[in-house]
Amino acid sequence: MKRYAIFSVVAPFLGGFLLLIATTVMSGYWTETNIGEVEKIFVVLFSTLLYTYLFGILPALAFAAIDDIICHIRRINPTLRMLIVGALAFAAAEVVYGGRGNERGALQFVLYGLVGLVPTMLCSWLSQERETAAAVKQFRRHREGGDP
Repeated sequence: MKRYAIFSVVAPFLGGFLLLIATTVMSGYWTETNIGEVEKIFVVLFSTLLYTYLFGILPALAFAAIDDIICHIRRINPTLRMLIVGALAFAAAEVVYGGRGNERGALQFVLYGLVGLVPTMLCSWLSQERETAAAVKQFRRHREGGDP
């Protein structure tokens, strides 16, 4: 259950931030950067945060479910699970956002793919850390004879 909480809190925020960065890079906004322009980016980020969570919570929970399903396959280790879920999120974000704008190229492909890849892999890693700590705790209880 912690996995879904991690994905629903972290993924929409980080994905929205990366989408904002990707769209500003693709529009040419970052050609000459000063502190005022960076402040504007954060103002836009926090003013659109409600919409980021509104439209990002369902995809985040969908990838949390995929991560949870893959987690229960014993032959797949946590690193491979992060890579599988990250690749799926990269492809999904590229399909959704890749057609935006008038440019077509490797930069657009990579930037919009990273919008899905980075938050999903980070959330998968964070949930794996929690999972490992809980498994170690359960193993210690079992070894001491307290829990069958």
